[in-house]
This record gives sequence, C-alpha cells and structure tokens, in this order.
Amino acid sequence: MTTDHGYPAVRMHIAGEWCQGGTGRTAPIVNPATEEAIGEVPLATTADLDRALAAADDGFRSWRDTPIATRTAILHKAADLLTERAAAIGRTMTLEQGKPLAEATGEARRVAGTLRWHADDARRVYGRIVPSAPGTVLTVRREPIGPVAAFVPWNFPAGGPMRKISSALASGCSIVIKASEETPATAMELVRCFTDAGLPAGALNLVFGEPAEVSAHLIASPVIRLVAFTGSVPVGKLIAAAAGQVMKPSLMELGGHAPVIVCADADPVKAARRAAQAKFANAGQVCTSPSRFLIHEALIEAFTAEFVKAAEAVVVGDGLDESTTMGPLANERRLKAMERLVADAVSRGAKVLTGGERPNRAGYFFAPTVLSDVPADAELMSEEPFGPLAPIVPFTDLDEALEVANALPYGLAAYGFTDSAATAEKLSDELEAGILSLNHCGGSVHEAPSGGVKDSGYGREGGPEALDAYLVTKRVSHLLVP
Repeated sequence: MTTDHGYPAVRMHIAGEWCQGGTGRTAPIVNPATEEAIGEVPLATTADLDRALAAADDGFRSWRDTPIATRTAILHKAADLLTERAAAIGRTMTLEQGKPLAEATGEARRVAGTLRWHADDARRVYGRIVPSAPGTVLTVRREPIGPVAAFVPWNFPAGGPMRKISSALASGCSIVIKASEETPATAMELVRCFTDAGLPAGALNLVFGEPAEVSAHLIASPVIRLVAFTGSVPVGKLIAAAAGQVMKPSLMELGGHAPVIVCADADPVKAARRAAQAKFANAGQVCTSPSRFLIHEALIEAFTAEFVKAAEAVVVGDGLDESTTMGPLANERRLKAMERLVADAVSRGAKVLTGGERPNRAGYFFAPTVLSDVPADAELMSEEPFGPLAPIVPFTDLDEALEVANALPYGLAAYGFTDSAATAEKLSDELEAGILSLNHCGGSVHEAPSGGVKDSGYGREGGPEALDAYLVTKRVSHLLVP
C-alpha cells in the first residue's frame, strides 16, 4: 500500500507481523526536497517494545539453532530480493531522505553486497583446539551473543540499518532495530526482503518511536545482550553510558571531523576534484565526509580554484530530477546549523568563495559552500558540519598540519594526498583515525573494517572484524573420564 505521493505506508515489524503502534501515535514524514508531509510513521508504545523484546528472545533461540547453511541461504535470498528491488527502494529513499536517485539506488544495491559478505563470512567463524594435558580436550568456541538492540540515523537509510542487521543475523543473533523516524520506509523495505526470503518470525524486529524512550527501554531489558549504535558523539556517549550501567557491551560508530592534508608534492587539481566529489556526496551528510582542508601553501591557490570550480558545477535540486547531483539537507535543523557555522566563520574573518546561503526555493537546500581564511577558533574548525561546507586553510610544515589534524577529540576518518611513499607512511603512522585514505576519498567497503578512535567510538563494522561484537568467545576444558 502506498500514499498519494507514491510513498509506502509505513509499519513496524514485530514477531513476524506488520503492525502500527498500540495507541496509534504517529509522526509526520517529510520530503526534504518539498517540505511536504508524505506519510506517517507509527510510534511504539512500551507494550510494543515488550512484544518486540519477547519476539527477539524467542527468535534468537530459533535462529541460533538454524544450521549455518540454511541461515546463509536465507540471507543470500534476501540479498537477491534487495538487488531486484533496488530501484523501488532507491525511489523511496529519495522521497524521504532527499539524496539523488542514482545515489539512493546505488546504496540499495550496495547493501546487498554487505549482506552477502557477512553471510559468507559467518561460515568462517572458526573455533580452535588448544594443545593441553593428556586426557583433556581444550577448545575455544565462538557463539552468537544473543538479542541485539540497534539504533541508526537517517543519513544512509539502507546502509545504516543493513550494517547492523546483516552482522547480527549472520552471527546467529536476533535483533530489534530502531531505524530513523525521518527515513522509516527504506528500513521497512529492507526488512520486507528478509521476511520474503523466509527469515523466521522474531529474528528481525523493526520499531520506531521517541528515541530516548525506545533506547532506555530496550537497553535496560535483560533480553538484550549487545547495544549497537550509529550517530552523533553526544548521543553515543549517553547510549554507551546506559549500556554500561547494565554491564552490556556496545558497538559505537560515532561522528568525526575528517581532515584532508594535501602535501607539497601532490597534484592540487586531482586532489581538489577527488575531495570535492566526496565533500558534496549526500550533501555532506556523511560521518566520514572530508571536513577540514589543510593545504600546503604552495598549492593552496591551485587547489582552491579547482575546488570552487567543482562546487559551482554541483547541480542542487530534487533528487528525483535526473540532472540533480546534490539533494537537500535532511531537515530544518541541518539548515540552521549551516547558517550558524557560516555566519560564525565570517564574523571571525573567513571569506565565502562560493555558496554560503540557502537558495530561494522550497525544500531544505543549502548551496555547496567553500570558505577561505577560516581561523582556528571558528566553530566550523572544531564542530562537525555534517553538511556541504568546506573550509580551506594553508599550512607550511607537515608536522604542523598533523598537529592541527589530530587536535580534535574525533578520530573517525582522515585523508591525505602525496606522491611520496615516505610521506604516505608518515601520514599512515601519525594521523589519529580509524579510517585513512591516501590519494582518494573513497567510502567504506564490505571486505575491510570501518570505525573510529577517541570520541569517534569503538568497535568495527565491515571486514572479518564486523562479527566480533556479535560473538562471544567460550573456553571449554573437557577432562576425559576413563
């Protein structure tokens, strides 16, 4: 069933059934390109959450004991369905989140690969036999940790939920996931692929609701054994503290403020093109988005000119328009944050080289913005913008640039451009980040881990490390009795 806007009617999924909240409470879903309400998202009650927890408890016992070959087959079938439905899921994503249709459809296809990677990697979760005394068999076993509570934001409506869902289900865990109330239909369509693939009832439960109420209730429940969160640093600290109060492990993928260091021996034009492409992807609403551009003084003129050229070539508009290359911000809050950060930087002496304001049109649009002469005390240099703002500042000495790059409490992603192998190794050794890209600004890949250090969180998603948080290690020492 769809609304008049061609947008799916949103439901929660609890214990194998599609449902609305117990009291019928809803919140509006807004298309950020038009500011029009396109649907309603149901908000869970405490009773709804308790049903989801009970279902996850039962679902875990069933899914954990399902043979690995059967589990893998179901997950691969879900991946097939995701691939088949990617275009429809992408359109839904664009309606509720705003990103260009090509980006949205690509994201929907990409998460099928995420699911396939985790499904196959779960078949390689090996234990081991440890040499011991005669008459004793000492083994180490990896087992699913249990029901998971997961919380994800709105910026990647398919990618965010799938990282949690695929890791949990591949490991043999059940999951209750609270997806974003701003982008609920994409998560719903992901879940539908799993149910249509034959996933047992209770293994995957989808809820929406008031974030503080839902997180407090789920984390406190004795059913939940792991808390997985992606979002801002302040909220992540609250979630981690709540999990710690009840002695539950947590997986935290939090925000960043990624530095880009362009060294004196780099090609400034290539660096600017690649960095700009990454900066304006998803309107800058990416936790690994390049955000602080530290450019060697010998290259800054050429780099800045090319970066401004790239910014001015971005076509801002409705994501459903094929000519659009950057859609709107997600909501009014992000617009106000952009305006505040630009105004603060300008008040401290920064110059706006292009953009810097909201276009005169409906929708949460903000022009791709490049600023120069941004002082170190500008809020933009210490606060993650999470939008299409690019401050460019010069440096004279690489050690100075590294000191600036590492000065913040964040440590998620970092980028460097150099033609020197020795300099590349110096950047690799000294940049404090969980993710480092050299001579490009590529995104996450299924086969390698992603995650941060310092305030940017702990734990890893992707690669063989992705399943670690969802598994417990059990030592079994068996004395053989004659």
